[in-house]
Amino acid sequence: MGYSLFAPGKRLRPLLTVLACEAVGGTMSVALPAASAVEMIHTYSLIHDDLPAMDDDDLRRGQPACHKVYGEALAILAGDALLTAAFEVLAGGYSSQVAAVCCLELARASGSTGMVAGQVLDLAAEERIALSYEPNLAFLRQIHRRKTGALIRVALRLGVYVGMGDLSESTAAAVERMDCFGEAFGLAFQVTDDLLDVESTTERTGKRVGKDAVRGKLTYPGLLGIAASREHARELVAEAIGAVQGFGTAGETLVELAKAVIDRDR
Repeated sequence: MGYSLFAPGKRLRPLLTVLACEAVGGTMSVALPAASAVEMIHTYSLIHDDLPAMDDDDLRRGQPACHKVYGEALAILAGDALLTAAFEVLAGGYSSQVAAVCCLELARASGSTGMVAGQVLDLAAEERIALSYEPNLAFLRQIHRRKTGALIRVALRLGVYVGMGDLSESTAAAVERMDCFGEAFGLAFQVTDDLLDVESTTERTGKRVGKDAVRGKLTYPGLLGIAASREHARELVAEAIGAVQGFGTAGETLVELAKAVIDRDR
């Protein structure tokens, strides 16, 4: 568990939880339990995603994948343990009302209608499981709204809930703005992720590149081409920025993070 959880990485999702919390008046210390829970869920998903039955990757975050070091059985169990521990950390970090809402939100985002559903659709697009689909942009967005976007959106949602500490109408309004940001930001992040697989190197990304084309994965460059994909990412980033301008100066770091997505190299 520790080998994968504490490996070098961007920590994007927990960062989003902290920034969302700060945007609504909270502090980093308030956000940390929720941010940690989100990262534990994300790390579990990476461990399982790297397994031979899934994406079959040998490298993650610049080091051998968990199953390459500890074997498949222990890697599966490490992922299982991180998944359940995430809810333990989240439930223990806040008042019962806020904790209950956060646990419900995280379960929905990471489960059969969220991240797991996206992984199922992704495997279907690789024809590794039997599921009919149309290989078009709408289907691709459907994959990534779930596989990548669901956890990004819930990271932001948790930040709002713990930062405001209640379930008032103003909290609901802030969650709605963060949802709009997360939707666009998550898709932009995935578009650039697809571009990195085509244009970057293993040394920069810390994971194998060029594998999407080999597997025949459904990707943005594959559907739109590189230039159009990059323009699409810019449009999505502009949409994300517009969604958080209502937070004023408190939301400026989210704006800067969205801008950085376009130029990221890992």
